[in-house]
Amino acid sequence: MKYSDEIQKLLPLGYIYLVVLGILKESFFYYQFGINILKYSTIMDILISPIADFMSNPITLVTIVLIFIFHIYLPKILQKYNHKKSVQKLFKLKPTDELSEQETINYYNTLTLKLLASVLLYFFVGTGIGNGHFALERIKNNTAQYNSKLNYTTGESEQIFLLGCNSLYYFYIQKGTKIIKITPLASIKNIESNLKTGFVSK
Repeated sequence: MKYSDEIQKLLPLGYIYLVVLGILKESFFYYQFGINILKYSTIMDILISPIADFMSNPITLVTIVLIFIFHIYLPKILQKYNHKKSVQKLFKLKPTDELSEQETINYYNTLTLKLLASVLLYFFVGTGIGNGHFALERIKNNTAQYNSKLNYTTGESEQIFLLGCNSLYYFYIQKGTKIIKITPLASIKNIESNLKTGFVSK
């Protein structure tokens, strides 16, 4: 079986894995604010969570692309430099002298997939925990920037620090308070945000 055929068979499982990672990232982020995000999410929110995460920031997108590119070439790199002790120690390689050529290829491919899965897990979970932690610290220390304005269909407005949103709700902190509000999109006319300059502005 060709490696490309194996990849095609693994793609559905790979996407399911990315969906799980997206759920974990969102869960770890919102859990720090006492929110069970799954209660406020639709099936569509869950299914598109990996794509939303990839496209959320240019730095995130470039990082993910580089991670995938590196792991595409990693099996060949491991085969070429498997005799070096530093590579053996770094990737915990096992001897392949008694393996056939195809078995050796399969070994490095499997090792690469496991490594890719681990790297993505650390990246998504770490991003969720880190972003939530820093946002919570800014709120506690009164350094959060309330640079968004929610305009309700009733005509009322609020200056807010936006935590995030999905297809049904906005999650935010109102200026002057430390109370988390969860508001349905149907009750919001529009949201105004200050203009952000720069390619990697957050």
